[in-house]
This record gives sequence, structure tokens and C-alpha cells, in this order.
Amino acid sequence: MNIGVPAETTAGETRVAVTPETAKKLKDQGHTVLIAAGAGAAANATDDAYEAAGAQITDQAGALGSELVLKVRPPQQAELSALRRGAVLVGMLDPFDVSGAQRLAAAGVTGFALEAAPRTTRAQSLDVLSSQANIAGYKAVLVAANAYQRFMPMLMTAAGTVKAARVLVLGAGVAGLQAIATAKRLGAVVEASDVRPAVKEQIESLGARFLDVPFETDEEREAAQGVGGYARPMPSSWLERQSSLVHERARQADIIITTALIPGRIAPTLISADTVKAMKPGSVIVDLAAGRGAQTAGGPGGNCPLTEADAVVVTHGVTIIGYTNLATMVAADASALYARNVLDFLKLIVTKEGVLNINLEDEIVAATLLTRDGTVARKAA
Repeated sequence: MNIGVPAETTAGETRVAVTPETAKKLKDQGHTVLIAAGAGAAANATDDAYEAAGAQITDQAGALGSELVLKVRPPQQAELSALRRGAVLVGMLDPFDVSGAQRLAAAGVTGFALEAAPRTTRAQSLDVLSSQANIAGYKAVLVAANAYQRFMPMLMTAAGTVKAARVLVLGAGVAGLQAIATAKRLGAVVEASDVRPAVKEQIESLGARFLDVPFETDEEREAAQGVGGYARPMPSSWLERQSSLVHERARQADIIITTALIPGRIAPTLISADTVKAMKPGSVIVDLAAGRGAQTAGGPGGNCPLTEADAVVVTHGVTIIGYTNLATMVAADASALYARNVLDFLKLIVTKEGVLNINLEDEIVAATLLTRDGTVARKAA
């Protein structure tokens, strides 16, 4: 099978869907791997490295015209026009973008949105959300440390003692747990909060203090269990109590990392404008939900309404960082992990003989199938 890997054209995207490592494995399986010239350059994957792995270097049109096209982000309009009807497209295609799915269907493409894979043990090796969120959580702390004008660890020097930074992590999914671990490695004092009581043990095992908001009703307890590995929207009664606790802890924090996202829904507000106003001058917020929050006068915010997508703003003396794609800042490792996710997914739709086999009896294949035969196949879209 001809497998094409085009260069990503979305602004700021530095990742690539196939690395020399996975290109060699695809070649060994009997496939012809066509890499667009320079597709991996921003991820430190040179054309020479791809050729050494057995791939062929082609132009963008050659990669997009393949039977099977592997991408990171959804195709732009010019890319859609270059895809052949009946081609299979695999990537992070944003299954909740209804208009995007309709454009893919109109182009006659069979599209698989990898971020729609179920959160099950069997799907772990191809879980692109986890692999990329892990990187985002790590990088969020480094970005915060760079903007914070003090040390992270406690230092005892001849000139006096410097106190350790206090870091508050809101949301303890994959990104949040990695943020906790990274902040602890840098010597910070870390606190964390999450609606799911099951993550308390994980938070504390990483050396952070869990901010516990007790549940008072059966409705709150049921919502806190989450679904499919994700948190669910919590009742307003619990959110009010959490907001009060977060406000108090935020006033003492030096750095806040917010990571709360619910697929297909507007990101919840965790840090209010009043809380930002009450924070210490020089504090830093890194909002991993930037661009996914409620609409504000300046556009969609994040877990904080003052966040601006892909911008750094200073409000009330607090630096608020709203980068929407932190994984691109670690492009080499982000690409390596993503490419392995893609490789594992291909095992489900391509036989050992190199023949496409879309088996909708497979729960992962069924969940990720976005478009087929000119229609949008995924009900959630």
C-alpha cells in the first residue's frame, strides 16, 4: 500500500505523523512510504533519515495523493482538494468539528479521528490524547517557570533563603499528573484538585497535596465518577464550594496550571476574574484549555475567562499564558510518540498482507471512524 505523509500546513504545527523509526517499520511491512520533502524538519527528522529508513521523498501533492494518508491535524482546504476520492485519512481530525467532518465526507475520504478512541486498556497504545497531553503537562510547567520571575526550588544561600514556589494544578488527568510530577522535580510545593476522588491517591503518590471538596449529595458523587476516563460536568452546588477553595489556594499560589477539558463541551471556568485579581503580583497561570472556554469579548477563553488563545497577557499583575498547542514545543518527542500511536492504530485497519480491512465490529475502529462513503459516520459528530 502507498502511504503518504504530507507536511503539516496548520499554522504553528511542527509535528509529523511518521518518523524515520516508524517509516522503517512500515517499509518492513511491505508498504511504500512517501514523505513530503521537509515534512519532518521541524521535528528533527531529516529527509536523509527518512531515505535511510527506506522511505521515498516526494512533493506535497505526491504524499496527499496516496491510498492512505497519515496526518497530525485536519487537512486545510488546499490539502482536501489534493486527496483522492476513496483515500483513507488517519489523524487528529477533531470529531466534534461538524463542518470539518462534513467537508471530509464531501471529499469522499474515509477519515479516522484518533482522538475519538475509547479510553480502554486495549486502546492505550494508540491513545493520542494521552501521549500529547503528557507532553503538554510537562511543557506547561517549563513555560510557567520561564515566565515566573523567581526560583522554583527552595534555595539556602549566603545571601539568605529563597522560598520554594507554590504550584496549584487544577485537573489531574494525564496532563495534570505530568504537570504535578514536573513541578515536584523542579522543587516546587504542589497542590492539586480534581472532581474525581479516584485520583487522590495518584496525586498524593506524586508528592502533591490533594485539595478535597467533600460531596454532599448523591448527584455530586455520581457525577464525580466520570465516564470513559473523563470528568463529567459537576452540579453547581459542588462547583461553588470548589470555587471558594480554589480562590483561597490561588491567592497563595505562585503558579497555576489548569488542565480541565471535557470532550465536546465548553471547558469549565476554574479561575474567575476576581480570583486573578486576588492573586499575588508576578504570579503565572498556564491555561491548557485556552481557546476552548466560554466566549468572552476577546474570543473564547479557557479555564480562566481572561485567557486569550495563543497569547500571553498580563492582567492585575498576573501573567496568563494561553498557548493552545504546547506539544509542538517538544516536536521531536511529540512526533515520536504520536507516530507510534498511529502505527499501532494501522494494525487495526490494515492486514499483514497490506490490505485495507475496516472492521466495524472492532470497538476502536468503530469509535474512530469519522467519515465514509460520502457521509459522516460518527454519531457524536
